[in-house]
Amino acid sequence: MLKKDTTHLQNYNEALRNEWLETNGLGGWSSSSIIGCNTRRYHGLLVAATKPPTERTVLLSKLDETIVSGAERFELGVNDYGEVISPAGNQFLKLFTRELFPQWTYEINDIQVRKTIAMIHGENTVVVIYDVLKAKKTFTMELLPLMAGRFYHSLQQEGPQIYWDADFKNGQFHNKPDGYLDVFINVPGSSYLHDPRWFNNFNYAVEKYRGQDYKEDLFNHGIFSVSLKKGDSLGIIISTENTESRDAHELLAKESLRRQSLLNDQPDNETLSTLILAADQFIVRRNIKSADSSKVPSTGGDLGEAGATVIAGYHWFTDWGRDTMISLPGLCLSTGRFEDAKKILSAFAMSVSRGMLPNRFQDNGEEPEYNNVDGTLWYFIAVHKYLQATSSLSPAGDVSFVMKQILPVLKDIIDWHQKGTRYNIQETEDGLLYSGEEGVQLTWMDAKVGDWVVTPRRGMAVEIQALWYNVQIIYADLLEKNNEINEAKIITANAAKTKTSFLQQFWNEESKCLYDVVNGEEKDKSIRPNQLFAISLPYPVIDGKQAKAVLKIVEEKLYTPVGLRSLPTDDSRYIGIYGGDAWKRDSSYHQGTVWSWLLGAYVDAVMKVESKKSKAKKVIGAFKYHLNEGCIGSVSEIFDADAPHHPRGCIAQAWGVAEVLRVMKEYELY
Repeated sequence: MLKKDTTHLQNYNEALRNEWLETNGLGGWSSSSIIGCNTRRYHGLLVAATKPPTERTVLLSKLDETIVSGAERFELGVNDYGEVISPAGNQFLKLFTRELFPQWTYEINDIQVRKTIAMIHGENTVVVIYDVLKAKKTFTMELLPLMAGRFYHSLQQEGPQIYWDADFKNGQFHNKPDGYLDVFINVPGSSYLHDPRWFNNFNYAVEKYRGQDYKEDLFNHGIFSVSLKKGDSLGIIISTENTESRDAHELLAKESLRRQSLLNDQPDNETLSTLILAADQFIVRRNIKSADSSKVPSTGGDLGEAGATVIAGYHWFTDWGRDTMISLPGLCLSTGRFEDAKKILSAFAMSVSRGMLPNRFQDNGEEPEYNNVDGTLWYFIAVHKYLQATSSLSPAGDVSFVMKQILPVLKDIIDWHQKGTRYNIQETEDGLLYSGEEGVQLTWMDAKVGDWVVTPRRGMAVEIQALWYNVQIIYADLLEKNNEINEAKIITANAAKTKTSFLQQFWNEESKCLYDVVNGEEKDKSIRPNQLFAISLPYPVIDGKQAKAVLKIVEEKLYTPVGLRSLPTDDSRYIGIYGGDAWKRDSSYHQGTVWSWLLGAYVDAVMKVESKKSKAKKVIGAFKYHLNEGCIGSVSEIFDADAPHHPRGCIAQAWGVAEVLRVMKEYELY
């Protein structure tokens, strides 16, 4: 069990660094700091995804509690108004824990209350349970709902746009704060006093640190009051759907069983269990329309309803093709969620255009963007690993699905990459894969500030060549399984040419490692983690002394307990701290900043080059402290390159969770 005690919780500045996250499988969430003080515009008790997994709306920002005992009032909420923190309810917090759900224990004189918050899978619904553990006499709990009613990237300001009217009947409150979306708050046994008013000047500390607008006004329609005594359990439901006939405790019990089932048949290991539950947060529903239906055979059903995808990171990312394919093996295959993997592979097959997977789907429902070279190549890796994983169900794996639905798409992808597609992505005469044009970022190192591409990597990037080699080997194997023997031989021969050219052009004898990018006579000597993929992928491009040398330089210059640096400390471009406004953050994004997801490739390389399970276990052991910092129970996107490597970026990142989980399961590092 992950936990924070009184000492941590009552230290305002320290506690504010930790956050919690609940998600609903639709792209929505409930989230805040662990003391209940919202520090981001993205924090909210009910953030609904109205068009899964997009069009997220912060409906109910907070539900602040006050305990009234006799003539005394004790406010449990925590709010930052800039010059003052009021109330400062963290002084009553004794314990925060995270197992299946986040829970808080408050103590006020002789009263002890435990609060549990849970989002319900498949619904824009959150339940809040208050269990009265101790109380010498009956007391009153008042609940103050603070509405935002706005798009999740924006902020609310006082004005006539919030709808003041509300209905209250039999404990259920109903309002449409923005005039469109329903909000129901069900507080059984409560009374309600309608007293509409604005609360102004909430300050969001993280937004201020990030150089963004950081002040918001929130609207309160009125106050709920309910009497409680020892042994009572008050179950509140907050939802976009009518809650009249629903019971919060039943919803919590059902959700608890669902989450517990994710751990069934899994090894009894706390770190592994934490990561499996974290993985569940990223797999969501998506309706994807075919980019070119003539290229995709019928799936025998409506993929628009059956589709699934992966949220790249919370709170501000949606689903990205690259992140989804890198994450799929860890999130789905390592956890036995084969049906989810199948839905994701199918859904993305429908979105292929000119031989490319989308780089990302947009929030506004507009056409997806295709500006990436690697996401499509990672798709082949995901398909390959899906076949391997499903071999536990049948000796050959789910061959029928792959051959009928996926192989035609892979053929289309290969054709386009050989003849050329967007952004000058095209196989060269020597079997390598070229990509790039002015002003476009195509690899995972994709930071861009205005028109400035921070790490352009135009030409032949090292990991792209390793992926291209793997793509051809995997494709040839599938062709052979499909009895297309001659075609398989042609692709196999071409893969051999790719490997030969790679070894000739990418080895840097002076530094005893691989060049990061080759573009004609230009060879980028930057020491970056990308070269690890020449070892870590299913079919390594280098081995022996070269592989050992690459692993050695990565360990010496890039490894940290929470991931790999994107540049070494002795590089003149190195930036040790990730922070400041958008320009400062983006310019340092891949210039030293540590990335958690790269631990997967590092562990792969350790196991392939040295076969040292004990060493790989130490990597996981050194990392696991992070699960109890940042977003408790999840993995941050990035970290400062300088020690102590403070977590930065998204508080929960899919491929960070997925890659640590994958190698733990794959090599039994528990």
